[in-house]
Amino acid sequence: MVFNFRNSSISVSAKRIGVTTACALAIAGVTACGSGDQATDTGTEGETTEETAAAGDMPGEGTSVVPGYAVLEELFQTEIVNIGLEQMGYTIDSPKELEYATLHVDTANGGITYTAAHWETLHEEFFVNSGGDDALERTGTYIANVLQGYKIDTATAEEYGITSLEQLQDPEIAALFDTDGDGKANLTGCNPGWGCELVIEHQLDEYGLRDTVQHEQGQYFALIADTITRYEQGEPILFYTWTPLWVSGVLTEGEDVTWLEVPYTSLPEAQAQVTEEGTSAEGKNLGFAVDQQVILANQEFVDANPAAAKFFELIEVPIDDVSAQNQLMQDGEDTPEQIRAHAEAWVADNQEQFDGWMEEALAAQ
Repeated sequence: MVFNFRNSSISVSAKRIGVTTACALAIAGVTACGSGDQATDTGTEGETTEETAAAGDMPGEGTSVVPGYAVLEELFQTEIVNIGLEQMGYTIDSPKELEYATLHVDTANGGITYTAAHWETLHEEFFVNSGGDDALERTGTYIANVLQGYKIDTATAEEYGITSLEQLQDPEIAALFDTDGDGKANLTGCNPGWGCELVIEHQLDEYGLRDTVQHEQGQYFALIADTITRYEQGEPILFYTWTPLWVSGVLTEGEDVTWLEVPYTSLPEAQAQVTEEGTSAEGKNLGFAVDQQVILANQEFVDANPAAAKFFELIEVPIDDVSAQNQLMQDGEDTPEQIRAHAEAWVADNQEQFDGWMEEALAAQ
């Protein structure tokens, strides 16, 4: 089976799967190491990982882990983490899918062990409101340089010279993006309860757009599907989006769509420390912090599990790989089993680096 992650072709086969991951990477989803002669990589104290497991010394043995995420597109990055935890002997329970605010509270309370989908700046308010550093631990840089902002179709941008969100104060410009006949621009926006909702709502007030822009909310992926359909029919579109996400593969930046700038940086109070430099990318001030996704874990779990904590700190996935996998989901490979296979394929293709993370993590126990 071959998965195309933009810059690489990832093949899953038993022969390609590395030794320390053999027990966790079977396509059937086996999560415990068995005996055999495959093990050649070194675990702790000069032992192979399988030898360590056989001796009952794996750090996660007897401990269950509950992962959490908010949207299915985050399951891929979650499963990559699960694979590493499985190798360390942890039992992975069924993941929980919750809205971001609830996800943070549940992680702080121990109902969820970790989430691989915490945006360090965007979710700051959720972090603080859930107990902050006393209850939660943020580690590593799992996915770097994640972007958010507003986009319109390139054709309309060029025809009317639209480069800034502020230009939507003009009723005639705003009316170009009116989809329901009320004269206001319809902005495809965020689900209620998401961190981006707080930013959009703040900025509609800050930039004087309440009279000319309507923030359309609901299920984002249903709304963006309608937006893409309108684009395909030749209609102007205005929408919020982020990376990594499959949308950037369907509506290509610089060809189909273009980022809008904001007049100046203004964010909700919890993100007030972010400067204009911190919201600038692609040569524009996008209005949202250029962020990173990190692993957020329950503090008690981190304190009691140094090997897992070290693994959380070390692991990284390139943003383009996540977007490419999300595109596979958009193309129909979107069952939990298929997403797990994508994660296994990614690990197999990055075996040497992954084994290095595992060796360093096991040394921390």
